[in-house]
Amino acid sequence: MANGAPPSTRRTFLAGAAGALASTALASGCRKHRDAITFGLYAALTGSMADFGTASRNGVTLAAEEINAAGGLLGKPLYIAIEDTRGDSAEAASAVTRLIHIEGAVGILGEVASSLSLAGGRICQRYRVPMVSPSSTNPAVTALGDCVFRVCFIDPFQGDVMARFARNTLGFSRVAIFKEQGSAYAVGLADAFRRAFLRLGGTIPTEQAYRSGDTHFSAQLGTILAQNPEGIFCPGYYTEAALIAREARGQGFRGRFMGGDGWSSPSLVQNDDNQLVGDFYSVGFAPDGASTEVARRFARNFEAKFHYAPNDLAALAYDATLAMSQAVTRAGAAVPERIRAELARTRNLDGATGLISLNEHRDAVKSAVILEVHENSADYRTTVNP
Repeated sequence: MANGAPPSTRRTFLAGAAGALASTALASGCRKHRDAITFGLYAALTGSMADFGTASRNGVTLAAEEINAAGGLLGKPLYIAIEDTRGDSAEAASAVTRLIHIEGAVGILGEVASSLSLAGGRICQRYRVPMVSPSSTNPAVTALGDCVFRVCFIDPFQGDVMARFARNTLGFSRVAIFKEQGSAYAVGLADAFRRAFLRLGGTIPTEQAYRSGDTHFSAQLGTILAQNPEGIFCPGYYTEAALIAREARGQGFRGRFMGGDGWSSPSLVQNDDNQLVGDFYSVGFAPDGASTEVARRFARNFEAKFHYAPNDLAALAYDATLAMSQAVTRAGAAVPERIRAELARTRNLDGATGLISLNEHRDAVKSAVILEVHENSADYRTTVNP
């Protein structure tokens, strides 16, 4: 994916503690905290997917601060070493390697984009260090092996949710698909939507593709609009979704756009020419739809600290940190293999995104939330259960 990143990877570290464990601090440099338990976070903090990485970092930051305020893990502070992937698969693999071998991370958190989690997950599997992806939804991620987990739903469910919403709630019978070519996330989600929508009796009149970083889509949109679809399912990322909608509206499309959790970014709606008003996408969490005390407390604390409402990526990163931390506590030692075994036993974790239980494939079984886009926000519309 095009990223416009600087030539060198930025490395930052977060250590949090309270009382006897000291106060939370951010620092730069490369130093191993021998008196702390270290988790590694790899995330796109620069480049085209920086909104994803920033949300993840903030969710992990809040969780680590709360854990340390409660006494840390096994009597030690939790330290988060952070590596910037710049949205690049090769850099993701290098980042995870550094986190394991230089920082001594006993657990890895990340990534958001499935292609990046596939790159990092292979390293975790090779060195037998457990990894929890907050929000990579492609089934291939956890299929890498028994060291790779996730706290989000997977694309077959997300695609089914949006297909049912399009067919049964919106009443659409003809929906085109416009996906990002070469993206594990977008291709997998498109496949899931297609299967479900056809099973429900709908028609996919055409399926078109674009490349990450494209800014002009007139040829593909011309083909799509010639088929007169009622909706367009666009399972890519927020970086292109807003541009596609703007160009489609300019060509006269008045139907509805639909997407997945790759749309989850303030940048999608907070612009001067939002052409997605009235459109829909699926996520794993919405602060205005929070139904548990844990979720409401997370939303309050996050907004108090960062001065904006959390999205699902922040909430899932928070939950991934809780899952890894609770596994350490149950393991009784900061030993990767023991942490891995306890992660596999995660049941009814009370997180920001609801109760989380991991199945035999190390995937979370949980509900999806559908958001509706408004002028400067995306707001809760409904919850769809498995």
